[in-house]
Amino acid sequence: MTKKAMIRLRMSSHDAHYGGNLVDGAKMLQLFGDVATELLIINDGDEGLFAAYDDIQFLAPVYAGDFIEAVGEITSTGNSSRKMTFEARKVIVPRPDISDSAADVLEEPIVVCKASGTCVVPKSCQRKTQK
Repeated sequence: MTKKAMIRLRMSSHDAHYGGNLVDGAKMLQLFGDVATELLIINDGDEGLFAAYDDIQFLAPVYAGDFIEAVGEITSTGNSSRKMTFEARKVIVPRPDISDSAADVLEEPIVVCKASGTCVVPKSCQRKTQK
C-alpha cells in the first residue's frame, strides 16, 4: 500500500526572500521535510531523519500570497530507509491587479518543485509492523 501525505499553506511576506516578493526555493524543501515527517509517523510511528535528496527540480517561481500544496509518498521501504517522492504545486494565486484582497483558484495547479529523497528510521524507533 502506497502511503501519501499532503499539506497546504499560504506563502507570507515573511517567506519572501528576494525582490518582487519571490519566495526562496528552500521553503519548498522545508515543506517537503514536514511532509516526510508525517509520512514517517504514519509508516513507523516515529519522525525519523531526512538523510539526503537524490534530485531537486525548481520548476516555477513562488511568490508571497501563493497557496502551495506539498504532497509526498513513500515509494519504497528498506530495513530502515524510506525512499520518497515530493511535489509542490501552486493552487491559488493573489490578483493584486484587481484588488489587494483578490485571488484566483487555478484550474490546473502549477508544479513549482519536484524532489526525491531518502529518510531513515532506526530499527529501535520503528513502532509499527511493516506490511
